[in-house]
This record gives sequence, C-alpha cells and structure tokens, in this order.
Amino acid sequence: MPIHAIIFDLDGTLLDTLEDLADAANACLLARGFSAHPVDAYRQFVGDGVETLFRRALPSGTPPGDVTERAVAALVARMRDEYGARWSAKSAPYPGIRELLAALAPAGLPLGVLSNKPHSFTRLMVGSFFDGAADASGGSPVEDGPLGPFAVVAGARPGVPRKPDPAAAIATARALGVDPACVAFVGDSNVDMRTARGAGMLAVGCLWGFRGEAELRESGASVLLAHPLELLDQL
Repeated sequence: MPIHAIIFDLDGTLLDTLEDLADAANACLLARGFSAHPVDAYRQFVGDGVETLFRRALPSGTPPGDVTERAVAALVARMRDEYGARWSAKSAPYPGIRELLAALAPAGLPLGVLSNKPHSFTRLMVGSFFDGAADASGGSPVEDGPLGPFAVVAGARPGVPRKPDPAAAIATARALGVDPACVAFVGDSNVDMRTARGAGMLAVGCLWGFRGEAELRESGASVLLAHPLELLDQL
C-alpha cells in the first residue's frame, strides 16, 4: 500500500538526545544518593517514559513496592528541572535528518512526531531544532498545532496511553488525515516497531538510534534504514 504520511519517534530517531538524558538522570540519581550509570546504559533505560527510565536505573537491590515507587516519584519530579537545565546542551538532529525533511517537503506528505517524552519537552525540542519556535532559554511553543515541517507533534500526556499502545499513533494518523495503513512509522526501538504493527502501519526501523538491528528485527521492523535519506527509497 502506498505511503501517504510519516510519523517519527523523537529520541533516537530525529534527535540524538542520549547524553543530555543520561546527564540529567544521573544528576537526579546522585542527588538522591544512588549511583550514576554510564551513558551507554541509558540506551536501554529510555523509550518507555520517565517513570520506567528510573525503575530501570535504580539499583537491583532497591526494595520493591512503596519504597521503590516513592523513590521513582521523587526522581521523576526532579528530572523536570535537571533536564530542563540541559536538554539542548549536547542534543542535535542526527546527520541526514534535516536533509531528509527538506527532501520530503516537495512531496507534500503530512509528517508527525509521536514520543513517550513528556509533551512539553517534545514540543519544546521539536520547536527549537526544527522550527525556531523555542530556544535554549526554555521558551515553549504552544501546546498543540504544527511545528516546522510537522503537522502534529505529541508527547506523553495524562490520559493518553503511551507507546507501544497504538491508540496515540492511530489518533495521529487521523489528525494527519490519513488511513493508518498508509502511514510509515519511523523509530529506533521495539516500542516503536510494536506501536507501528499494532496500529497497522509500516514499521520502519532506524539503525542510527539508541538500540540496534537485532531488537528492531525481533520486534517486527518491515524496513531497516542505515541512513535517514534511505527513507526516500521506500516512498
């Protein structure tokens, strides 16, 4: 079936944010008396939301139940400030992403972003890196509406199931005015591939992201890209 729209994941797909995420999370952990982790460890920690990130980052001996949940809640609360102070310090679009977006523009395909990153940070970063609607001072674009080349930009919001639940991806396709079966969903993790397949979309895995080829294949990627511009060949 022809592709009439594209939805992108954000972290690990459009933007290399790993170091800033790791630095912010490590600052939270150290402030609460926990050990920091190497940056590469965060390749497996991120992708399922901030709460899950810290559940994975806590030491294996952390008592289960209320103790863990209280620790996670405190870390999540601090993360907003720590990440807010450094979200743009080292993050940048992956090589080839800007060129891909420029090449897609003449085709007129509606584009969207769907992330498990909190909605405010998702909007802030897409606005900053792709639209100029936000900057490193922390100014935030409006909560909804298009940003740069993207007609829909959405992050994690209360009451909306996170990926890999396909509901938000299906809603994004509808907002783009396209049948989900005619959408390519581009991401770097099993979360994204499971989302795509659950929504009936073409699952496109990017090999430049946080995870790797084995995970993408095992989670159902129909197409693998070694470079962003290879996506043009699929259209």
